Amino acid sequence: MSSFIPALELNAVFYQDVVAPLLSRWSHSAARIGAGSEVLGFDSPRSTDHGWGPQLVVFVAEENVAEAGRVVDVGLPETFRGWPVRYGWDDTPVGHHVTVTTMADWFSEQLGVDPSAGLSAVDWLVVPQQKLVEVTSGAVYRDDGGMLAHVQGSLEWYPEQVGLWILACQWRRIAQEEAFVGRTAEAGDSLGSTLVSSRLARELMRLWFLLNRSYWPYMKWFGSAFARLPGSRPLADALEAAIAADDMASREEALAAAYRLVADRHNDTGLSDPVDPAVRTFHERPYRVLMADRFVDACLARVDDPVLRQLPLVGSVDQLADSTDLLSYPDRARRLLALYQSGGD
Repeated sequence: MSSFIPALELNAVFYQDVVAPLLSRWSHSAARIGAGSEVLGFDSPRSTDHGWGPQLVVFVAEENVAEAGRVVDVGLPETFRGWPVRYGWDDTPVGHHVTVTTMADWFSEQLGVDPSAGLSAVDWLVVPQQKLVEVTSGAVYRDDGGMLAHVQGSLEWYPEQVGLWILACQWRRIAQEEAFVGRTAEAGDSLGSTLVSSRLARELMRLWFLLNRSYWPYMKWFGSAFARLPGSRPLADALEAAIAADDMASREEALAAAYRLVADRHNDTGLSDPVDPAVRTFHERPYRVLMADRFVDACLARVDDPVLRQLPLVGSVDQLADSTDLLSYPDRARRLLALYQSGGD
């Protein structure tokens, strides 16, 4: 094996030296997008033991798929820069990983729907964010006609109304549990109070992703991707302090700092009318909270899409469900269409 270089760099050379000459007859696009830590830029020497190596997706016209695929099958070498070109992992059999296909077929498989004609509001809600990360990240090495750039651009972020509704749903998740930090501590449940704080930490981090117009990845890379977001360090410090706190006063103080940071960021975006970011007591109870439903209402005040307005605030598939065995399979996630199409009834 050769010394490690990030796979996006390895595949740039792999495409230029090996794959591009094989496909010179056809107009095409070529990229390293899809599943894999390297697509998000998180691969390391550890990554090379599992599904890592020369790998590309190549888009050609439908009438050229079969012939271009045969040329690639025959023309690929056994190794490239010391790395095997044909390899397998888990249930993936040994073989090369230069996929020759059409853009419509590949994106349909990745997202559960072909985005070329545009996505409805409900379509957006059932596409897992990890899949949106995978198809909009990575590296593009060639894009004849610019069609890949066009499709990726259309998926770069949610339409305004969908994004606002998802943001409202995320604030609702804070509102539902923010008072439980104090109530569990008051009941003598120190572990429960810490657990609720940890749950709120994840939800506040998710808010930070949304407020920075960035999809969140699945848990393995969630914290790493969060650390790359602009201004995330002060929020991370506050959340780490809240989780590490061993007394209620310290935990509330740290969470109050986190609430203020996220509330200020929300107001800075201008996505809703400004909301007072100050922490306050929870009605007549002494727990210090943000009363996050105020942010929910501010977001919903700007949502006028009739489909979204009729839905219960359960959120997108990533907010509604937490199962890897659901969110990793767009066809399974798409079965939730019925929930949204029925208005949640």
